[in-house]
Formats: sequence, structure tokens, C-alpha cells
Amino acid sequence: MEHFLGGDWEITPAGGVTGKAFFARHGGKELFLKRNSSPFLAMLSAEGIVPKLVWTKRLENGDVISAQHWMNGRELAPGEMESGRVARLMGKIHSSNPLLSMLKRLGKQPFLPSMMLNEIYSRIGMLYTHPDVAAAVRFLETQLPSVPESQFVVCHGDVNHHNWLLSDEDELFLIDWDGAMIADPAMDIGTLLFGYVEREKWTDWLLECGYDLTPSFFRRMKWYAVAQMLLSIEWNRDKSRFHEMNRMIAALHGLMLDDHNLFGNGETKQDAFKK
Repeated sequence: MEHFLGGDWEITPAGGVTGKAFFARHGGKELFLKRNSSPFLAMLSAEGIVPKLVWTKRLENGDVISAQHWMNGRELAPGEMESGRVARLMGKIHSSNPLLSMLKRLGKQPFLPSMMLNEIYSRIGMLYTHPDVAAAVRFLETQLPSVPESQFVVCHGDVNHHNWLLSDEDELFLIDWDGAMIADPAMDIGTLLFGYVEREKWTDWLLECGYDLTPSFFRRMKWYAVAQMLLSIEWNRDKSRFHEMNRMIAALHGLMLDDHNLFGNGETKQDAFKK
């Protein structure tokens, strides 16, 4: 890659799991480079969801390198995830027809809840012997009929706080779109709400995002939150990150005990008892 950019550029790995990302610096210029990123990146840049795309170029070996402006900034802290800015950007993504059309042109098909359950079956392996994991899988199986397959939008798929970038110019971005998919918006929203937002703030947060807190949406959010947590537990086990795996199993246990069923008027039991 040094030969491609020129010998005056200093190129260093940017970290990450895939090893495909790099920083490039030269003469006061800074770029974020990524190998074989999706063509979807150009549309995300045009929509202002990721830092500006500068160029894409093809190497002799067929690899495609994308370059984005390097944005000085930081990832969001967990406590900042309940801000209205996060909700509004998430709503912008989910309501974007250009983004949805682009993913369809790239051949993406809707990721159905049954497909997600099959992925869990194929990956959890020996983890199924853990009682909390087994209980979570049974929950997904029994609740699958209540998760519809009719409302699909562009989903990021991994909206944890590490992927939210706040620049020094106070611009908010959602980065790392390698797992982008067409799916139920409850997949992204469930992770955000169950993971970061205080329960009493859910209704207002969802309104900022463009959704109503209904019993149906609550069930969908919980279904996807449990499913994604199972996949994260397996990912950490595969990477031998056992401390994080055990922490997430404890969180899964708490999520499965969550009994805040919604009444028809959108109130939780907790809200109702406050009256």
C-alpha cells in the first residue's frame, strides 16, 4: 500500500478485528484507509452518516482501497448513547430510501428472524449446555411467531457505543458498516434501548427516532436484543475473551428476567404502578 500511495506517506494499522483498516499521514494530511470496503460507503458518505469519502482506487491485485477524511474525535461513552442526537441519526438511517435502494442494488435480501435463529443454531455449539443460553434459545423459538417479517429498513447491525464517532467539530457519525443489512429496525433499536437507555426515557427516545413504544415493538426489540447477545457471547468465546463472555452471559440472564410487558396504551407495569 505504501507503493500505491507513495513513499512519503506514513501508513500504520488502525486496529480492528479484520486488519483491513489503516491510517495514512503525509504533510499534514490524514486519511483513513480501508481495504475492500462496500460500495455502500459512498452512499453513507453522501448522506453524512460516515466521514467524507475522498476517493476509491483499485490495486493491481484487484483489491479496492477507500480513503476517507480522518476525523479527530472520540467514540461515544455509554452514558451518551441515550442522547437525542443518537436517536435522530438512527431514525435518519432507518427512514432513508436511498440507502435502502443501494443495498437492494448490491443484492442484499431481507435478513429474516428465522435466518437469525438458524445462524444462532449453527454457531453457539457447546454454549447451549449453559442454562442461560439454553433458556434464551427457547425464548427465541417460542416468540418467533410474534416477530413479523414485513417491516424492513437499512440496519447497521452493531450499534454499540464503540461505533459512534463524535468529531472535534461536534459532528456525529455511525461507522463500521461491514455488517449492514436489510432487516427489522427493532434489531438496531433493541440493542440501543436495552443496552444504554434508561427505561423511563424510552418513549421520548423512540419518538426522536420516529417510533412508538407499542407492545409489538417491545416484543420485537427484546427478541432481537436476546438474539444479538447470544451471537456476541459466541463471538467472545471464539476469540477466547472469556471474561467478556461471562459478563455478557450475566447480562443475558438479566435481560431474560425483564418482565416489563407493555399495556395496550404503551405504558409499562412500572409506569402504571407510579399512578
